[in-house]
Order: sequence, then C-alpha cells, then structure tokens
Amino acid sequence: MSCSSCNKAEDENTTPTEPTLTDQQLLDLVQKDALKYFWDYAETNSKLARERYHTDDPSNDAQIVTTGGTGFGIMTILVGIERGFVPRDQAIARLQTGLDFLENADRFHGAWPHWMNGATGNVIPFGTVDNGGDLVETSFLCQALICLREYFKNGTAAEQALAQQADNLWKGVEWSWYTKGENALYWHWSPQYEWQMNFKLTGYNECLVTYVMAAASPTHPVGAEAYHQAWARNGSIVNAAQRYGIPVIFDYNGASGNVGPMFWAHYSYLGLDPRGLTDQYANYWDLVKNHTDIMHKYCEANPHQYNGYSDKCWGLTASYTRNNDGSVGYSAHQPNNDRGVISPTAALSSFPYAPEKAMKALRYFYEEKHDQVIGVAGPYDAFSPHYNWVTRRYLAIDQGTIVPMIENYRTGMLWNLFMQAPEVQQGLLTLGFHSSQHGI
Repeated sequence: MSCSSCNKAEDENTTPTEPTLTDQQLLDLVQKDALKYFWDYAETNSKLARERYHTDDPSNDAQIVTTGGTGFGIMTILVGIERGFVPRDQAIARLQTGLDFLENADRFHGAWPHWMNGATGNVIPFGTVDNGGDLVETSFLCQALICLREYFKNGTAAEQALAQQADNLWKGVEWSWYTKGENALYWHWSPQYEWQMNFKLTGYNECLVTYVMAAASPTHPVGAEAYHQAWARNGSIVNAAQRYGIPVIFDYNGASGNVGPMFWAHYSYLGLDPRGLTDQYANYWDLVKNHTDIMHKYCEANPHQYNGYSDKCWGLTASYTRNNDGSVGYSAHQPNNDRGVISPTAALSSFPYAPEKAMKALRYFYEEKHDQVIGVAGPYDAFSPHYNWVTRRYLAIDQGTIVPMIENYRTGMLWNLFMQAPEVQQGLLTLGFHSSQHGI
C-alpha cells in the first residue's frame, strides 16, 4: 500500500504541517497492512502463515507453514474480522480451511512441528534432529485456538462448529508427554531422535504461556511442580538487578542482570494479559513494562553510537539482521547483542506497555522512513539506519504480533478472549497466579 498522504510538505519557509493521519487512523493503517501478511500472502493451500515472505523472491520457502506464526495469524484475522478489515464469511471459510489442515497435519503426541509443508501437512525439519513435535510453537498456536473458540462459541452454527474444532485441536496436545516424567517441560520430541534436543523449558524467555497451557489442559495436564521447579528454577528466576534505575525483575536467560529481546514480552502475552497479573515471583505488568522501558532507554543511550537510534527509532528483537559482510542473516537482537539493526515489530508490538514511545516509532516508520521501511505488508522486518540497510522481507512471528498487541492496547480484545476461558483461569490458579484485571 502506498502512502503518499504520509509525506509532509517540504517548505522551509512554512511551519511543518500537522501529520495527515490521526493516531487512530495510523493504528488502523498499520493493522490493515500487517494483516496482509496473513491474508494476501498466506500459504496457498492451507491458508496458514508462511514462515517468511521475500518481496523480491516470493517463491522462497513458499510452502513452509510455521506453527507459532500461524497462531499469531489466527489472532490477527480475528482482529481483522472485528474491525471489518476482512469480510466475516471469507475469514470463517479461510479459518475452516486452516483448522482442517491442522487436523490432518503431522502431530507428535499432539504437538505440531515447528514447520509443516503447506501442501501435504508433513513435518519439515527445523534442524536435523528437530523433526518432531515443538511444544513451544504448539503453545502459541493453542493460545490462538482458545481465542478463536471464545470468539465464535456463541455464533452461527458454522461458527460454533469452528469453535468446537478449535477446542478439539488444542485438547489433543499431550502436554504431560513432554515432561519426560520429570517436573519440567521439554521443548522437542522426535519419533526418530526422541529427546536428543534435550531443551528443558526454564525461565525467563518467551515460553511462559507454554506452562500456562500445560496447566490449563483438561486432557493432559502438567502440575504446578514443573512450573515452580523448572520454569521458576525454584525461585532463582527472580533477579534484583536494575538497568537505568529500572528493575529487570527476572533473570533473563543469557542476559542476567539485563533484558532479552523484546519478543519475550510479546509472544506469551498476545492472549495472557499481564495487567494485574501476579504470582509469587513477579507483577507481570511491571515485568513487561520495565522490559520495554529499559529497551527504549538503551536505544536512546545508544552505547555503540549507531547512527539513527533515538527515542523514535528503537526496538531490538529476534529478526532478520545485517551480517558483517552486508548479507542478510538472523539474530536475536538485544542490549547484549546489538548489531545496529532495528526491528519495527519490537516497538509496534509494545503499544500496550509504552503507547507514547510506540506511537513515536510508528510515526517515524510511516511518516519519516516510509519509502525505505514500509512495504506490501507493513513495516519490513528489519533495517539499519547506521548502515543504510533494509531487508525487504517479512517473518510471520514478527509481523504476527503487531496486530494483536496493538488491538490489546486499543480494546483488550485478545486478552479478554483468552483470559475468560475457564481452563485458562483454572490453569493460572493451579500455578499460583492471580489477575485483578479478570477477577482470577
């Protein structure tokens, strides 16, 4: 979508014109744009989320469907329906196609793999020994399936059938299998390589909702001991350090005393509402807000002196990156891994936590850098003002958090859907959570 109206008048003899779009119009625009990734550029057979889309090479990985990104895409489409961005009947038909695909795709003790072939539903290995179930990606998808169920459960006959199908899909996940019989969850299992990946889910990273889903399951639940012993590391998840005078609260994996990439404040919280959410370890609103504020302060301080970082050009997260030789790679950008690359989703998906800071970034991307960083499905995945570099590519897991998190800022829609689910409420109580926002 072009945005010629976003260009300001360039007359040095006049006062700069006011922005053409109001805040609400601009929020509508970026939501419509990011929705296109999951609507216009979905995998053609399954209608689910492609792992990536290269604007200069659309056939690149055209049939790779990503499980977590599909969950984010489902939540994005729900927002699109509610806002009238997509026709309700077309969206329902598309979601039906997607759920039918998931019903018939490869599953491993109920968990979907990280990647699937959109034409066949067969697993595409994410790595040699990562060719089975991916519990974390599956939890992101289940978060969305619960939102879908809650959204359609009182609708037409077709909508209620879709809700029931989503319910059956999420209840088919054998969370308890992924404990190996321990008080812990493990990320991967393969029928060929079994537990060789051996990735225990210990906090803090993006996996909080995996434990919530496992505790919430009415069919294959995992008890609170796994949460407290493995995820919370028997209490050592807590960290008393501060950055810029702001408490970090948790011990971020690989960044002790600092914060990790911004997606750790997004993926689990598309449905899980951090407002008023507490357990014995943290106030989760403080956790995600502090994460955002520290990231913003870091980009303002700009210790590496990268050109372009500012209070309006900020946000480090996992995304495409610029390699030292100028080629495109991938990296989890964060304060202790800053490569001079800004990922727009980092700021835009933080609207609930820091709306003024996020709005400055949104205006910067759309009004000042539009021709460089805005493409066919909204902001490109990553760019570097310092190196005058941009990758004209998209990733589902980055584009997919923008619409849901902006909507949570605007209306709380997905937070309300997810948190009203009775199993979610019971799962949170099982783990020792309470939510003043939702009366839990």
